[in-house]
Amino acid sequence: LSNREPEKSFPANGETEKCETAVQKVVNPETYIKHPLQNRAFAPLCVFVLISKFDTVEDFWALYNHIQLSSNLMSGCDYSLFKDGIEPMWEDERNRRGGRWLITLSKQQRKSDLDRFWLETLLCLVGEAFDDYSDDVCGAVINVRAKGDKIAIWTTDYENKEAITHIGRVYKERLGVPPKVIIGYQSHADTATKSGSTTKNKFVA
Repeated sequence: LSNREPEKSFPANGETEKCETAVQKVVNPETYIKHPLQNRAFAPLCVFVLISKFDTVEDFWALYNHIQLSSNLMSGCDYSLFKDGIEPMWEDERNRRGGRWLITLSKQQRKSDLDRFWLETLLCLVGEAFDDYSDDVCGAVINVRAKGDKIAIWTTDYENKEAITHIGRVYKERLGVPPKVIIGYQSHADTATKSGSTTKNKFVA
């Protein structure tokens, strides 16, 4: 997983800020018995600099256990985990017609829920939790921000209603979100062209 620290100066045009790269040494788990994953995954850093790949459960845990918890990151930092060959950007071929299931957390939830929600999100991806629709999942992103944090699972096709609704239902259950609390799915196209601060949901769970 990647650690992103924003620079002290920010671009005037509102583009995503560049950041310093801090890569921590990860213990090599080659001596472990490894269980191969169906999809190799990678974690890009800030401007999509690849810092790690893993294709076994043991390599995932070796990486996860040697990085900071998301709740300890500076405001403006992100973690991203995407399948090998997919970049965490809307313009990527697999993401262009896609969207995201979005979880928004208040500042008060950073201590109580953020780390648990993010780890469960990662386990959903690593463990292929979405059954036949796991291939529709591209990756996941967490944004740590002063006003409130966000966690999202990205999928490849916002028109695939059956896949999206199944993923959203399973994801909500895995996070333990109460039934009365609604989470929304938004297409990247709508997010990119929104006129206000919010994006209309295409689906809810």
